[in-house]
Amino acid sequence: MTTIHLVTKINAPKQIVFDTARDIDLHQKSVATSNEKAIAGITTGLINENETVTWRGKHFGFYLTHKSRIIKMDLYDYFLDEMEEGKFKSFKHQHIFKEINGVTIMTDLLQYETPFGIIGRLFDFFLLKKHMTNFLLQRNKILTETAEKEFSLID
Repeated sequence: MTTIHLVTKINAPKQIVFDTARDIDLHQKSVATSNEKAIAGITTGLINENETVTWRGKHFGFYLTHKSRIIKMDLYDYFLDEMEEGKFKSFKHQHIFKEINGVTIMTDLLQYETPFGIIGRLFDFFLLKKHMTNFLLQRNKILTETAEKEFSLID
């Protein structure tokens, strides 16, 4: 199993950051380079517990679909999405939010397994983990800019 652990500091209250992190429209904007679109389930607005979204995007030259469900949500502190259908053997993404002195610490803990035995593990080692990390970093960059801008408008 591969784990990607990212910590992002955002100058906005955690309620704004939490809602920004589950905004389908913002996610589509943040991953425009892969032409990722929500094609089924919740396709716009904020996703909530027990709701699904199916994404279709171009990765490594192929259009792939990935269906996730929000398995657990503790408003403004935590949510967990898990793959229901897709190319991974397993895929779980934990989103954790803590606010300290007006700064939100957003933690991504992404754990996944690739199929295809040793070939899948080699693909992960040489290409996939870096791709997934960069995908999350780009998403978090847009999320940070959006949350901080939104907060500055109400501050």
